[in-house]
Amino acid sequence: MQVIELESFGKLVKKERPTPKPGPGQVVVRMHAASLNYRDLLMTQGGYGSMAKPPFIPISDGAGEIAEMGPGVTRVKVGDRVCPNFFQGWIAGAPRADHTGTPLGGPADGTLCQYMLLSEQGVSRIPDHLSWEEAASLPCAALTAWSAVVSQGSTVPGDTILTQGSGGVSLFALQFAKAKGCRVIATSSSEDKLDRLRRMGADAVINYKADANWGRTARGLAGPLGVDQVIEVGGAGTMVQSIKAVRFGGQISLIGVVAGALGELNYALIVMNNIRLQGVTVDSRDNFEHMLAAIDVAKLKPPVDKVFGFDQVEEAMAYMQAGKHFGKVCIEIP
Repeated sequence: MQVIELESFGKLVKKERPTPKPGPGQVVVRMHAASLNYRDLLMTQGGYGSMAKPPFIPISDGAGEIAEMGPGVTRVKVGDRVCPNFFQGWIAGAPRADHTGTPLGGPADGTLCQYMLLSEQGVSRIPDHLSWEEAASLPCAALTAWSAVVSQGSTVPGDTILTQGSGGVSLFALQFAKAKGCRVIATSSSEDKLDRLRRMGADAVINYKADANWGRTARGLAGPLGVDQVIEVGGAGTMVQSIKAVRFGGQISLIGVVAGALGELNYALIVMNNIRLQGVTVDSRDNFEHMLAAIDVAKLKPPVDKVFGFDQVEEAMAYMQAGKHFGKVCIEIP
């Protein structure tokens, strides 16, 4: 089979590997699409403290169909459309360190390959109405947003949610929040993207480049109390404004650090305003399947911005890093 291997940091190479054969309790998934996350950029560049050393197959998210099963497999059958779970060892319950030790796309091999060998416990069936690319965007970005808004956010109808930008997590958070009957305020630096956010259901939008104090603006738009929850994907570069936006007793769900990982915080404001700062790192397989059921019932469609070919992985990563996308950047696997 063909794979894209990270031979060394910054160097992606197409290679041939033996097509895997399943053992007891294992399945082979014929991959059809992969989807990029900001994490994938960092992993290929030696980020995250170089937690994964090359060589390995990058990209954590993908979708495909069961091509072959080993003895004793009962959860799926040949031909089922599935996604590999990001954390293969986190099946259910609260997160533990041993649940999250070998995520796909580094250190464990990821989805940029024609076939994946996985435990039957590490795959989940996907809704029929989704394309391969749409389904490929679900395991990290969608589940992280679901965890923030539903599993750990505990939002209720009528809450006001603030999302940042137009990447995958933020757009999924918008969709899930609207499905729960929440009000959404969305930010972007592009007027075109702000218009698209409105069309997706955002109740109010803010151009954060034109409004340097957009946190205060969001607080005003939310009403006298402020925003109930912020979906924080920027990190150090946006946290100050998020603290200004959130209400007393509200929650900031810290998901990404695309605007910086290190910075100073006014801890007194967090304490005095009883703000809950919650880190979010994807979720369990059980919650993934709860999310998939909700997507199926609501017939939600993940926004896919652009699909690149298997030989265009570097171009796809450059496109994503440039911030040109609205939604997910995907790769077709031949």
